[in-house]
Amino acid sequence: MPQTTSFHEGQDLVSPLLTWGKTGGGDSQKLCIDDMLRRHCGEFGAWQLRHFILTSLAWALEAFHSMVMIFADREPAWTCVSSAGCSGGSGVCGLEPGSWEWSGGPGSSTAAEWGLVCENKYKVGLVQALFFGGCMIGAGVFGHLSDSFLGRKGSLTVVCIMNAIFGCLTAFSPNYWIYTLLRFLTGFSSGGVGLCAFVLATEPVGPTKRGVAGMSTFYFFSTGIALLSGIAYIFKSWRSLYIASSIPSIVFILLVIPFLSESPRWYLVRGKIDDAMKVMRAIANSNGNHLPEGVFLGLDEPTNDDSADIEIYKAELSSKQAISGSLIDVIRSPLTRFRLFLAVAINFLCSVVYYGLSLNVVNLQTNLYLSVLLNAVAEMPAYTLTAILLDRFGRKPLAIGTLWFSGFFCILGTMMKSDGIWRVVRMVCGVLGIFGMAGTYNLLFIYTTELFPTVVRNAALGCATQAAQMGAILAPFVVVLGGVLPFAVFGFCGFSAGLMAFYLPETLNQPLYDTMAGMEDAEKALKSPLE
Repeated sequence: MPQTTSFHEGQDLVSPLLTWGKTGGGDSQKLCIDDMLRRHCGEFGAWQLRHFILTSLAWALEAFHSMVMIFADREPAWTCVSSAGCSGGSGVCGLEPGSWEWSGGPGSSTAAEWGLVCENKYKVGLVQALFFGGCMIGAGVFGHLSDSFLGRKGSLTVVCIMNAIFGCLTAFSPNYWIYTLLRFLTGFSSGGVGLCAFVLATEPVGPTKRGVAGMSTFYFFSTGIALLSGIAYIFKSWRSLYIASSIPSIVFILLVIPFLSESPRWYLVRGKIDDAMKVMRAIANSNGNHLPEGVFLGLDEPTNDDSADIEIYKAELSSKQAISGSLIDVIRSPLTRFRLFLAVAINFLCSVVYYGLSLNVVNLQTNLYLSVLLNAVAEMPAYTLTAILLDRFGRKPLAIGTLWFSGFFCILGTMMKSDGIWRVVRMVCGVLGIFGMAGTYNLLFIYTTELFPTVVRNAALGCATQAAQMGAILAPFVVVLGGVLPFAVFGFCGFSAGLMAFYLPETLNQPLYDTMAGMEDAEKALKSPLE
């Protein structure tokens, strides 16, 4: 296993990276990034808006690669070609070979081309499970890489290149097993897209605007799903669909990534203070503000040194090896260990409900393209409502409320019969369950981001994302239970996750800490007046 931290002998994550002096020497002043954004650069101006939109376009790419399987692996319509042996029943499994044919031809989907129906239908579920398994592994790998030497922008570039390559290669799969392998590899790269784009988009945003900005990233994901339904309607062949859904990744690499900036927070914890200051000056200038010459960046750690000379500070920072962390460091600290446990459990339970209810909607006997489009559009009001309430009620109460809202309607769905008007009522319960869980799913990204310091933020977020992918793998098996059992399981998961959220701290208007020491010292300062 590769080395994940780089320190001088005797140094660890909870020792100061720098000595933090009192400001002196004229007008020199050290500020953490949040304070510099608030006082001088602007929390969400023209620079952050452009950066946020360009970076968040990656979410649409993730939607393309994740949801394309709905159309590529579907079981298409079929027709009888002979009256003998073709009764026109509800399925093809009991029909004689040669008495029926696929309406769109064998190239319309993988199920039609490779016979993934009847006794082989499990293979469609296997591809889906392996894709999410790849996402789970990729989230952990790229979560660590984006915190370490590769950075946020570097990691996003790598995963987009991999997505474009594997997506296009999938279109040329000669058989089912090569197709499965390429979908696994696509999942591996897709697992890093969302978390890298989210952290890169939100880290330059000020603390009072970060919540709404973070919640808004999921509009791009839902928009990507809606656009994919239109792309799939145009490209009926599954092979041409994979190429069409991969081309946007190539466009993103060539036309968007060159205009993105690396996160100043990552620069700072890696000891690249000059690069971090260049980004901060660019933010201030683009926002129409002025960054005074005597102001420079520092970490959020207290120190005992009285020197405040800028050049001494820079030399001191440059002489230190860059701090990077891993999940081992998160687990080592009691504070972050407990937070990680709760974040992983809540993300897992939330994913089971979200993907499970989504699969139940897909199982409706309606137009597939229209169903996917409406499902994507229906999630957007949840994002809007959650974003409006986020800074009014805080992360914690909103997380509990949306989880219990979804859980309540899932439990209510178990009480509905499956015939007559009650079938419609049960469907409404499912839609309301998705509505609540979509808001939670959105909220959890910004909440998890704010629970951990910069040195381990993406590693922790990657771990939580891995747990969510495990929930996505489990969800289809819950749906197979049929009857009222899926709703009962979803309701239990929703209420259980809400109870766990009670033990998380509120992060509304709290700074994004850079180091473990900075977070732990702040927690001690909060507790000391109460003791």
